[in-house]
Amino acid sequence: MKLCSCLTLTLALACVVGCDEPLDESLLNEPPAVAEAAPVDEAAVEGAAVENASESRPVVTIDDTQSEAQSENTDEPTQKTVRGSYNALSPNAAFVLLRKGTEPPGDGGYTLTKDPGTYICRQCNAMLYRADQKFESHCGWPSFDDEIKGAVRRLRDQDGRRVEIVCANCGGHLGHVFQGERLTKKNVRHCVNSISMKFVSKGKPLPAKIVAKPTSAPEMPEEKVTDKAAARPQE
Repeated sequence: MKLCSCLTLTLALACVVGCDEPLDESLLNEPPAVAEAAPVDEAAVEGAAVENASESRPVVTIDDTQSEAQSENTDEPTQKTVRGSYNALSPNAAFVLLRKGTEPPGDGGYTLTKDPGTYICRQCNAMLYRADQKFESHCGWPSFDDEIKGAVRRLRDQDGRRVEIVCANCGGHLGHVFQGERLTKKNVRHCVNSISMKFVSKGKPLPAKIVAKPTSAPEMPEEKVTDKAAARPQE
């Protein structure tokens, strides 16, 4: 019992504050020089934060009616893609997904969920993990030893020691990834905040993945010159 408690405490501390070991560069999706740049466009994050503060959301329009498979796995559910505004977020969800916060550890949320199904991003509905990739790590957060192909990006964390994981579609913060703990055969642990995800039970249709509308500078109206203005002498 004491050994289990010590392991839980150790894993929880690693998730929150990292460890003294140097960063494992092999976990990053991109070279360090690139990863040091801001992983998410700050302007986009600020815009998303303002949009998500409102409960009223514009109806998204279908951009691609073709269902797309997200993995080579034939059992992978299919999902349509729409273009529009992201889902509204509660203040707690926005704190984690947009501000890279961490929810308290515990057995709540999806930590102990074992039902078959798919975990999707709470902000954009993109598929992230399958239930068969989940395992109990006793760290206080949902843990996965793999992700759906192309669903997660790995970035250098601001603390310089951990590797952050974000949704590859919207850039929302998910948690951190650790390697070398020998908890599964794959020797990898995605430590994910429950509030960053939503769970869709096997057999139920997946909501469409939302792709953000491209932002463009507003067009400036042409200035109308009146006769009086035209007659004014130039300075």
